[in-house]
Amino acid sequence: MSISPGFNAAEIREFVHEYQGVPHGRKGPWLAERKVSRGTFRRWCDAVYAGDLERGLIPREGSHMTVPPGKRTALEKTRAAEHAAHEAEVAQLSKRVRELEDTNKALGKAIGLLHAMSEEEPAVTLKTPDRSDS
Repeated sequence: MSISPGFNAAEIREFVHEYQGVPHGRKGPWLAERKVSRGTFRRWCDAVYAGDLERGLIPREGSHMTVPPGKRTALEKTRAAEHAAHEAEVAQLSKRVRELEDTNKALGKAIGLLHAMSEEEPAVTLKTPDRSDS
């Protein structure tokens, strides 16, 4: 769910972080170039720093009054660290999946070779001794 149609949570978070790097005095024109109103951007910032952006939840009270900027930054750093840890886990699991898929392919080839070898071998017929004279 997104708090703004046409943008997902990752795009909004990136937009807010990019805005922080814009020099003072250029932020208004920067927003105008991207056709985002100050109200929309303020709502996005509240969701990124004090709400739940992924679920589209924005805090009721004005976060500028209730959450000091230093605490907002610390909160966002914590969330970024959690996100990075999640991404690292996903990468590790993806690597393991590739290893298991390669192993599965190798086993499939080995089984195929065994079947081919068993088809090429001559049929073995056991001669039983003639027991008619016993």
